[in-house]
Amino acid sequence: MDLSFTPEEQAFRAEIRAWVADNLPKDISHKVHHALHLGKDDLQRWAKILGAKGWHGWAWPKQFGGPGWNAVQRHLFEEECALAGAPRIVPFGPVMVAPVIMAFGTPEQQRRHLPGIMSGEVWWSQGYSEPGAGSDLASLKTRAERRGDKYIVNGQKTWTTLGQHGDWIFCLVRTSNEGKPQTGISFLLIDMKSPGVSVRPIIMLDGGHEVNEVWFDDVEVPAENLVGEENKGWTYAKYLLAHERTNIADVNRAKRELERLKRIAKAEGLWDDLRFRDQIALLEVDIVALEMMVLRVLSAEKSGKQSLDVAGLLKIRGSEIQQRYTELMMLAAGPFAVPFIREAMEAGWQGDHVGAAHCAPLAATYFNVRKTTIYGGSNEVQRNIVAQTVLGS
Repeated sequence: MDLSFTPEEQAFRAEIRAWVADNLPKDISHKVHHALHLGKDDLQRWAKILGAKGWHGWAWPKQFGGPGWNAVQRHLFEEECALAGAPRIVPFGPVMVAPVIMAFGTPEQQRRHLPGIMSGEVWWSQGYSEPGAGSDLASLKTRAERRGDKYIVNGQKTWTTLGQHGDWIFCLVRTSNEGKPQTGISFLLIDMKSPGVSVRPIIMLDGGHEVNEVWFDDVEVPAENLVGEENKGWTYAKYLLAHERTNIADVNRAKRELERLKRIAKAEGLWDDLRFRDQIALLEVDIVALEMMVLRVLSAEKSGKQSLDVAGLLKIRGSEIQQRYTELMMLAAGPFAVPFIREAMEAGWQGDHVGAAHCAPLAATYFNVRKTTIYGGSNEVQRNIVAQTVLGS
């Protein structure tokens, strides 16, 4: 296994770096580097810039309009975007539902949905979790009843990230109560403008509106929006979750945030504190180890081997690292990390007059990142999966 990059790959990196430097809006990169709030306009503006280049679906094969990059090229693209301060691409369309449509959707579904995802014009949401069906996703109760050429959907989804912006939502729904819970689940694509769909905000501790409840009240969904076969949705969900868990690891963002942690430590006079430096060094070692694990996965993919069986392991380590660097930032900032007034920040106040500009968003980020060890399958559940599928115990 060779973890070094070839001259061709280094040239590819340089090409990506130059393009991102020329095309990433400076106001967006400023917000990312300083952990400021990114609105829908920011996220979709960058998505459309990538879409115009054919890179919003950077991991797609050429047959579906993607660049056809190999695993290493995709990694280098993600790394250069992250280090430049590009927003993390909202994954629900290009990373999650698009691979499912490519693998299991009909040609008509592919023609209808993939171009809008690639262009960044169509915003997708994810309808998986429900009250009482989070990590135990097979317990979901949202019901889809087949009536002629349509399904009638009733139920509730929760923790729907950025669902307030959604044009479409891909949902796991129950179409049968026979047999094991997993065998009665189907995968539906639902237009969120359909009558009977309502989105209710869940306001978080930091005052932000990132997650939502989505309700379905006798929503009519054309049967042609069923992906694959009825009652086979659990298979498609597992396929999608493997992509999601690998994406959650996000080693490139961790590398960028490590540098931000160092800047905060220096600004707060903690860089010369050997004990605090030790904690930063330990974090950096773990980030390098995570990167080596990601590169091992990429090496396996490049040689044609299946590597998604370690997706759970990547998710565990990546999410824990994200929590550690937000904790260390809070510790470095001390009392300045506590105050947070969203309205003031959105109006442009960043604590500049007291020299605390780097501290203002820290509390919000810290609270937000507590979720990473829960979503995408809780880390406790992932450890069981890793024990069974990777370690064979």
